[in-house]
Amino acid sequence: MTINPWESVTAQHVLYIIDAAHSVEETLILDWLNSTKAEAQYTGVVSHCVVPIVQDPEHIPIDRLNIALAIPDDALVVPVRVVWRTKLDDLNTKPRWRDLIHNPRRPNQRKAQAILQAAPEKAQCILGKPATLQDLRQRYEQREAIVPIDDTLAGYVAEQASLALEVAERRLRGSRYKVPRQVSKQVRASARYKRGLQQIIQDTGKSEEELRTKALPYFKELVATPHIFWLDVAAAFNRWVISLGYENKLVVDLEKLEQYRAIVREHPTALLWTHKTHMDGITIQSILFEHDFPPPHTMGGINMAFAGVGFLARRAGAIFIRRSFHDKPLYKLVLREYLGYLLEKRFPLTWSFEGTRSRVGKLMPPRYGMLKYVMDAMQESSADGLHIIPVAINYDMNNDVKDYAAEQSGGIKRPESLSWFISYLRRMRQPLGRIYVDFGDPVVVNKASFGEDRLALEKTAFKVGVEVNRVTPITLTALMSMSLLGAAPRAQSIDELTENMAALRAWAEHFSIKFTSDFDASESQNMMKLIGHMVDSGLIHHYDEGPETVYAVPAEQHAMASYYRNTIVHHFVPKAIAELALVTAALSEGDALADFWDEAYRLREMFKYEFFYAPREEFARQISAMLEYHDPDWQNRISNKDSSLEFLQEMLPLIAHASLLPYIEAYRVMADVFARLPHDQTLDEKSAVSAAFKYGHQAYLQRRISSKASIGLSLFKNAYKVMHGYGVIETGEPALLEKRQNVSRRFRVLSHRVEQIRAFAIPYDID
Repeated sequence: MTINPWESVTAQHVLYIIDAAHSVEETLILDWLNSTKAEAQYTGVVSHCVVPIVQDPEHIPIDRLNIALAIPDDALVVPVRVVWRTKLDDLNTKPRWRDLIHNPRRPNQRKAQAILQAAPEKAQCILGKPATLQDLRQRYEQREAIVPIDDTLAGYVAEQASLALEVAERRLRGSRYKVPRQVSKQVRASARYKRGLQQIIQDTGKSEEELRTKALPYFKELVATPHIFWLDVAAAFNRWVISLGYENKLVVDLEKLEQYRAIVREHPTALLWTHKTHMDGITIQSILFEHDFPPPHTMGGINMAFAGVGFLARRAGAIFIRRSFHDKPLYKLVLREYLGYLLEKRFPLTWSFEGTRSRVGKLMPPRYGMLKYVMDAMQESSADGLHIIPVAINYDMNNDVKDYAAEQSGGIKRPESLSWFISYLRRMRQPLGRIYVDFGDPVVVNKASFGEDRLALEKTAFKVGVEVNRVTPITLTALMSMSLLGAAPRAQSIDELTENMAALRAWAEHFSIKFTSDFDASESQNMMKLIGHMVDSGLIHHYDEGPETVYAVPAEQHAMASYYRNTIVHHFVPKAIAELALVTAALSEGDALADFWDEAYRLREMFKYEFFYAPREEFARQISAMLEYHDPDWQNRISNKDSSLEFLQEMLPLIAHASLLPYIEAYRVMADVFARLPHDQTLDEKSAVSAAFKYGHQAYLQRRISSKASIGLSLFKNAYKVMHGYGVIETGEPALLEKRQNVSRRFRVLSHRVEQIRAFAIPYDID
């Protein structure tokens, strides 16, 4: 008890609000106040009032405080509380089941007495920030002028005392326990909320009282209620779930994490993370807790608020939002004002950038809904300068991939429920390697710029996508999958595999693309262990009865291996486009260099639904840099089209076949579906995707396409969009049939060119 509660007291009258759950805490605080009063030589008037805030911070009894506030306006009001230090303050200590009944941070009277007798140093009295009664009364009257939320001044004073004590206690326990209190009451008492209600009154004719009553269930549904104990429980649960399949130590970019610590203190902040598995939210929460960051409020769909998980998640800061509420203006108002409050108070937000899990591995197109809600909230609040932190979460192996492969083949997604979650955890019990978390540079959004540009939402999301792709590291599983799929159906010896991966790595490192630590020489043992996990899981097969051990991806696992390949494919797309454009240049009958660039830009446009690109000028610089890597005189070599194919053969490693072939083949399947239709018939998306699945399986059996990985729901949906862009979906005159057939022919030609590149990439066996 090193704090002297009288040091800052200059008023002639002081009221101590004693936050005590029982007589042991009350006596401890009073003894502390009395023993230090003489030392400070305070001669003013002292009064106190016991208000058990800790018993229920959301519903504080105020009967005694009502009487105690009969003091002069210049009297100083000082909240005080006992903090009980426990083993839970040690990060490595897990809460126990009995802690659920007897919270060690809030011991009952008998337990508190025992602690004082055995280890009195575990009890520490703290002070909240003081204020004069006059100041508190003025703030109360200003708020009540807007709307009468509190019945008396005492309710407001108790609320402010609770908030001040939370801040003081957090200085001892850590920033990981920074949680908002009295949120619903504060939002309902705001001027902005009242203005929003007035607008709804004008639109609907309903009374303010009726709307306020109707909004209460929305507040209860939306507002998270994070609690210190449940944050500990959630952290222990998260660590346990991670340990089921992954190594306990997460691989984190600590330098970027420290930059984020500074940002979150000074700015409204949102973390937008890639969504590859249900482990993503668990991972980001675990990292932030273990590094003493304020717990972010995680926004997600209300479908995840099922029994058990929903209870814990809400008490750990989850905000569950309805999937559709366009016809509920009152719900929109509550959500907007709640998010605005969190932004103003610097409570970080977090959600999945893509809205849903990526079933194909690569970054999916962003969902604008959550971002729009947050931006609308910032526009209406006093917050500004939202700092969006892109977060790339990657895994050596993903336990969800089997389900994704089934869904992409037309399977039905199992709905989330408690039984589903238990089954999910059981399937986690297998070696899955490591989890890697990397932070990109912040994307800063200001009110002014956002309000003036109608495309600001899309531009912001695009910047986040480009940045998160940039910091996504290449994992061993992903690079092996790319190499093996590129060689398929051939198997590769360990020497061939290592050599091919080394070439890919050398090329990527030249362009400052990050790799995970598994590639380090000191991690070679872990590399072989991970290869063993891939074999054990059936992702790859190995044959070791010949003179050399060889590895291959079995045909039935191509879709799963493609998932891992797709997590890094964006790093290689510009080079793959350059390779295909080189084939076009070699066949040019005019200006080969001009045709090269025309084809590169056409391909860039073709794959716009699959990948995030840098702006057109930067994209051109990327292509130039990649070609210069192989030959500084690349422009002259392309202009001399006779040497274009020779140049292409020298550009090892070649990767167009290993990165773009599934997309091209899926587009070819969809183009063939429309090429077979009469000019006066068409298909909607659902029917076209269904037809593509049927024809795709036939095309694979006929080897018109090379892999089942080219048959997938997401691929065909994007292929439909591409066909729409080519203008072949509409019905029309007989000439439309020829147009459809020309588009189909273009994709067959493109497939053939990819196969040419595959042939160039195969090493010749000269033994």
